[in-house]
Amino acid sequence: MDSFFQKFLLTLTCARINHWMKNIFILPGFAMALVIESITLNSFLSLFIAIVAVNFLASANYSLNEIFDKELDKFHPHKKERPLAKGLIPSYYVFFQYIFCVAFGLFLSTYLKPMFFYLSILFLVMALVYNIPPIRAKEIPFIDVLVEAFNNPIRLSLGWASICSIIFPPLSFAICYWFGGAFLMAMKRYSEYKLINDKVASIKYRKSFIYYNETNLLLSSFLYALVSVFFLGIFIVKYYIEFILVFPLISFLFIWYAYLAIDKKNDNGISTGKLLKNRPFILYCILIGILTISLFFVDISFLDHFIDHTYLNDIRIN
Repeated sequence: MDSFFQKFLLTLTCARINHWMKNIFILPGFAMALVIESITLNSFLSLFIAIVAVNFLASANYSLNEIFDKELDKFHPHKKERPLAKGLIPSYYVFFQYIFCVAFGLFLSTYLKPMFFYLSILFLVMALVYNIPPIRAKEIPFIDVLVEAFNNPIRLSLGWASICSIIFPPLSFAICYWFGGAFLMAMKRYSEYKLINDKVASIKYRKSFIYYNETNLLLSSFLYALVSVFFLGIFIVKYYIEFILVFPLISFLFIWYAYLAIDKKNDNGISTGKLLKNRPFILYCILIGILTISLFFVDISFLDHFIDHTYLNDIRIN
């Protein structure tokens, strides 16, 4: 009995419950939807159901990842300690966990808007594209980052679709989310590459490292950051000029994350678990999140001068 319980706990670690915090990315989508939908008690009940559903769907994706990466994780300095990589539990334990998480997550999704259910399926499909041959996008350089980061706009849309009948949130904000996530993923790849510090071992761990190096990972992450802030700028000008107040904080967050990846004193790389232990970083992220969500419900009229085209129209007329 004790042996079974130990295996159950080890299997549960493959669900990466400590990564559920990533699903707070659905909150801005929910807040955006509240601007055009009536705020009721049912809205927040729907949010609760959405968060639980997305958490289980995310754990399904993590379980799938652990199954297909168990042999490759043996070449990673930290991931080699995972239960499947060490052979402490059989793969079918984790597969049953995957099936349960998929079933329960989709079951909860049926209580929300139809679009939420369809997006939930897309969320699961992207994990199949990322992990399973013959596509296995995680082994294709640059595509791996973009495919994995695509989960960010899906999370945004899931928050939106939990209460909103309009199909999609503003495209500019979704693309900002996508490439912001790509920046984070590229810097994480850079951190992994630096952590392994062995070209042969890094290739055994992840085939995309055949093509990756420190230079192209840094340059690609810089490109993703530029695209992200460009579309954030479009969103600010077109929809919420108030977001200009949070822009400096978001810019500093990008710099801080890049510093954590590049810092030579950081020998353990970037991981979700390590970031969660970085209390100043997490508190700063929470501050940005609260401010961002609050700005959806605030109208600061003097900021409209930044998008006032009256002067330009006068020039055109003259």
